[in-house]
Amino acid sequence: MKFGFVLPNNWGLEDPAFVIDLAVEAEERGFDSVWVNHHIANVGYIGDRLGSRPYYDALTVLTWAAARTTEVGLGTSVLVVPYLHPLVTAKALATIDQLSGGRVIAGLGVGSLPEENEVLGLDYENRGAYADEFIEVMRAAWSEGLSSHHGPLFGFEEVAIAPNPAQNPLPIWVGGSGARARSRAVTYGQGWHPLCSLEGLKRRMPTLDDALAAAGRSRTKSGPDGGFVVAPRVDVSALADTAAVNAWHEAGADQLIVMTNTADPDEIRAGLAHAAGLLGD
Repeated sequence: MKFGFVLPNNWGLEDPAFVIDLAVEAEERGFDSVWVNHHIANVGYIGDRLGSRPYYDALTVLTWAAARTTEVGLGTSVLVVPYLHPLVTAKALATIDQLSGGRVIAGLGVGSLPEENEVLGLDYENRGAYADEFIEVMRAAWSEGLSSHHGPLFGFEEVAIAPNPAQNPLPIWVGGSGARARSRAVTYGQGWHPLCSLEGLKRRMPTLDDALAAAGRSRTKSGPDGGFVVAPRVDVSALADTAAVNAWHEAGADQLIVMTNTADPDEIRAGLAHAAGLLGD
């Protein structure tokens, strides 16, 4: 079982260098990937947690983590795509992928914070349709040669959008636990990255497998854009021992993306060390 570690750029830590140091430590301890969180405004439940303390920008933190590491994967858990422009995001991710030697995993989601959409002046109810076309536009931007796309929200004809990612394809993992997110993952992605309980994963896996089969894909057979990974985001408290890790694997998880959910640096390091200890079992 591969483990990723979620960097606490979203916990209001006063020293951003500590966040980057954790990426280095995670790589040294054998984690397969490190991940960053993404929000813009401290409103709703984020405001309740942070007040006016800092929530560091996702792609800036990911770039610093890329520069300080050499092998660990670099993921977004997840970019809230309604807050972003697909061409700008495609260029940023492709650039990080080139600079890092092909280590980026684009975790993408629609978000669930109406208050933040209101601050940004966005249409919360139609964020799913926006996300679908967002991914289509990014795929077009990452295609060889000149890029074209014609859709209800975006349209361009034979435009050079460079660089392409180092990876072909750059993997997209779709976040979200609902049926629409699973469908989006099967249609557009190389992975599903839910936030759910062990029992929740067990309940959802049969419908995911059915959707993959209907699309001519499976978790063991590569599709035209690569294989398919199930990688839940899991609090370290749910991983008491090897038996707990095995239970997630038996439920359908290929990887576990581990978070610590605390602003206490000592607790964060303890959680990282605990998860690293399970890697060796």
